[in-house]
Amino acid sequence: MGNQTILNELSLSGLSDLPASQIPLFLFFLLIYLLTVAWNLLIISLIVTDSHLHVPMYFFLGNLASLDLCCSSVIVPRMLFDLHTKKRKITTTACLTQVFFFIFFVASQSFLLAVMSYDRYIAICKPLHYIELMSWKVCLWLVSSVWCLGFICSFIHTFYASKLIFCESDIIESFFCDLPQLFPISCSDAYINIVIVFFLGGLFGVGTLILTFFPYVYIFKTVLNIKVKGKRSKVFSTCTPHLTVVIIYYGSFFFNYFQANSSHQFSDNKVLSMFYTVILPLLNPLIYNLRNQDFRKAFRDISRKIISNGI
Repeated sequence: MGNQTILNELSLSGLSDLPASQIPLFLFFLLIYLLTVAWNLLIISLIVTDSHLHVPMYFFLGNLASLDLCCSSVIVPRMLFDLHTKKRKITTTACLTQVFFFIFFVASQSFLLAVMSYDRYIAICKPLHYIELMSWKVCLWLVSSVWCLGFICSFIHTFYASKLIFCESDIIESFFCDLPQLFPISCSDAYINIVIVFFLGGLFGVGTLILTFFPYVYIFKTVLNIKVKGKRSKVFSTCTPHLTVVIIYYGSFFFNYFQANSSHQFSDNKVLSMFYTVILPLLNPLIYNLRNQDFRKAFRDISRKIISNGI
């Protein structure tokens, strides 16, 4: 390594090398990002301003919308910049910064999904004790723990990633800095980094997945014991959006991080990465809120106020 030059700047492969596709891709993802920002900000604003939504479930949904907004903002503006300028160059410091914040928000989201599962368990299986078990003090403690665990997980990954040395003009086969694509282009040994990915992925990733799905064993039992069919479907409808988001989130994320690292999979990796970094932050609020009567009512109320004030 003594005769090799240590690089302080890396290259991103981007989404496409076709010049004709740059502008259409830029406009498409700009639209996706603007819709993501607008929709998640609307959700957060409704939860903050409407007193009817000041309950634990919507408090957690507000945090989920915040994480979606932050995660998308870490990735998409940089991607749009590269599509516009066609440079695709990023310093190692900026790359590691992106890695830190991306893992921070993604890990926090996985912990939050587990907390939301616990909230649904208490609401359905122990409704008489819900106010006591899910007090605002408990909710604040749970959300604080979510963000702290996300920070710890991100700090560990980023700390060891900062030890990697890049000394060849290799290209990161992605449109953003992500750990699975950084390891192959490092000219230093990334064994400890790979071990940490699998260890923390097993400890936190698989662990939170188990904590997320385990309460549904009791939720399903409780729902099936409800004799009134209409009430049964109404109760379970509060869980369907959460389960949908969890399955999509973990399915795409684990497949990307735990698949074998071979070159022919780079295009597939980009599609998966695009899905959970760009598309999912837009889908999450839609999945949760399109059929939610409380959100629709809150939106109608605030629309009437804006219209009446304007008149």
